[in-house]
Amino acid sequence: MNRTDMGVSDHAGATVCVERIILDELKLDEVAQRQTEIQRSSIKEKICDSVRCSVGQWKIWILKWIPLLSWIPQYSVRENGLGDLVSGVSVGIMHLPQGCLHSMKTDLRSLNVPGTFAVISIMIGSVSERLAPDDHFLTNGTNGSVVMDTEARDVQRVKVAAATTLLCGIFQVLLGLVRFGFVVTYLSEPLVRGYTTGAATHVITSQLKYMFGVSPRRFSGPLQLIYTLVELGRLLPQTHIATLLISLVALTALIIVKEINSCYSHRLLLPVPIELMVVSSYTCTMFLQIAVNGVDVVGEIPSGLVPPRVPEVGFFSSVVGDAFAVAVVGYAISISLGKTFALKHGYKVDSNQELVALGLSNTIGGFFQCYSVTSSMSRSLVQESTGGKTQVAGMISAVIVFITVLKLGPLFEQLPTAVLSSIVFVNLKGMFMQCQDIPALWRSSRVDLLVWLVTFLCTVLLNLDLGLAASIIFTLLTVICRTQRPRYSLLGRVSDTELYLETESYKEAKAIPGITIFRSSAMIYYANAELYQEALLKKSGINVPKLLKLKTRKEEENAKKKQVKEQDKQTGVLRELANRMMVSMKNASESVHCHGTDQECIINDSGIATVTHGNMNCSFQPEQDSEEENRDETDTHSSSCDGVQEHTHSIILDFSPVSFIDTVTLKTLKNVTYLTLPMCVAVVCVVQQLERGGFFSESISKSRLFPSIHDAVLHCLCRSQRDRSGSEFALVRLSSH
Repeated sequence: MNRTDMGVSDHAGATVCVERIILDELKLDEVAQRQTEIQRSSIKEKICDSVRCSVGQWKIWILKWIPLLSWIPQYSVRENGLGDLVSGVSVGIMHLPQGCLHSMKTDLRSLNVPGTFAVISIMIGSVSERLAPDDHFLTNGTNGSVVMDTEARDVQRVKVAAATTLLCGIFQVLLGLVRFGFVVTYLSEPLVRGYTTGAATHVITSQLKYMFGVSPRRFSGPLQLIYTLVELGRLLPQTHIATLLISLVALTALIIVKEINSCYSHRLLLPVPIELMVVSSYTCTMFLQIAVNGVDVVGEIPSGLVPPRVPEVGFFSSVVGDAFAVAVVGYAISISLGKTFALKHGYKVDSNQELVALGLSNTIGGFFQCYSVTSSMSRSLVQESTGGKTQVAGMISAVIVFITVLKLGPLFEQLPTAVLSSIVFVNLKGMFMQCQDIPALWRSSRVDLLVWLVTFLCTVLLNLDLGLAASIIFTLLTVICRTQRPRYSLLGRVSDTELYLETESYKEAKAIPGITIFRSSAMIYYANAELYQEALLKKSGINVPKLLKLKTRKEEENAKKKQVKEQDKQTGVLRELANRMMVSMKNASESVHCHGTDQECIINDSGIATVTHGNMNCSFQPEQDSEEENRDETDTHSSSCDGVQEHTHSIILDFSPVSFIDTVTLKTLKNVTYLTLPMCVAVVCVVQQLERGGFFSESISKSRLFPSIHDAVLHCLCRSQRDRSGSEFALVRLSSH
């Protein structure tokens, strides 16, 4: 090959190399572009996922706080429309006149008062009277007489009520935002039913004066209901006969139709709206001036809405305590009614959401000169009895109230108050039917019966605010008493199973020879820790004073042995050196012979002597000492149980009910393990608490934790076979269910 050919071939090779390099670079660029596209697409997907996630979270949040958006698209007009319509109209017509009726209890005759409750009205009225008493508005008349400026008094009381309502709403909103609704967990079903029955008693008592046409004095504070009943009894001779007849006729019609609705509910397409019929008929009768004079009627109902304005903040410092009490009582009434109907119809109530909703209603109402509202017991029962099933009935009621406030208020001015009281009286029948719980609770749970009765009596005698507090305290005391005196028992194994049951209650459960399994029916905490230790020692049959005495003596002996060992360690080197020197002297025939041919007695200047067999030093034998200590410990435990549990070599504690460990329980367990007794841990958090409390040590290690009682039993049996003379205890860890 010539140079020309070689140059051509070199050039061609170089070209090929360049082309390959270019192709490689292009491929790298393509790979880089693909990677960039993949990264971009992944970033887009992440952004889309985050957007979807945030949108989903916002959707969940909106649906949670505005539940109307979740159920209104699924509303069935065919199933619920007619019942909600009749119920909404019936309740809406009752709202305004009954609200004005309750406003009489507060001497606030010029307020818009939908959603009022008798007890809340009395509480607001007491605040208004305290801060704006009649004595502050007395003026001199033209002829020298003293007259009262009622207009100025009413204006001042409206300001006090509005300020109290606004502050009450703020309290409720704040409590709802900080999740104060958890307090509902302490309202057991017997407490709620006793409380609502007691509240119904207050409502009935407040309506009696309208049914008899008398005007008793108003009382407040504890024993208010008793004083009111005594006053009503004193005024019975002054009963207005026409008012009583109106009440009896209305009661008769309401009771008969209600019973028909109840008996033929499966045949009726819709319950007969007797409340609406009674209100309409009596309104028409009074409007035509057919009724007898002297019958109390609802009176003037102002039309239109009051312009919104900010309540006077200066009253806040004077009404802060009353506002908080109204907030708590209003919430208690609302959530109690909610839980009652939820249990009856099978749905769940969000306590925090109810608290926020109630707070917003009061906060907004405070700007429109309304006073505090809550769930109405009577109108809620009317809504249920007239066929209302969903919140559409409440929306219809709101529309009816709005229209009535604007235009139709004067139509109800001639409605007798006795008619409204009769409607309230009849519709509270469902609340008083809860008294049927008493015989059922007597048969099932005497403690729950006691909670029901105490709650009812406290609510009736101490009023709703103090009664609620006393009821909750009493309920918690019953829980503490039951946990302080739990059932302690010994467990035995059911043959051919891994079940361990109480030997006293189940004949199939047989005690395992040599093993004691102890269980408490309640968790262990500071109130029952000492009782638990006493029951454990009693059931296991351990002689505690003797055991402690032997423990103390053994500790003193061990301390002395350790002291001797330390001295032996310090002098051991000198002894060994002396022995070696004497042996070397013997080999040099300069040894000193002692008595006996098999042993040698070696004496040094300090008086230390050892007996040796050859070159072996018998002054320090740790293995023998360890065996002696173990033997002594075994002797200590066995001697402490002489005559009681002679054959018990293992004790297992079942801690399955335990969910937490406090410091008192931790100290008790340390005392228990000091007496060489075991324990059983229930959940991982308990083990963590034991670790933080410094419970585990060299003598009590985690190796004694077991997943079940059966595993602990197998361990103890195997250990007893290896060392029948020793005493063993097990730490059992039961998994949570």
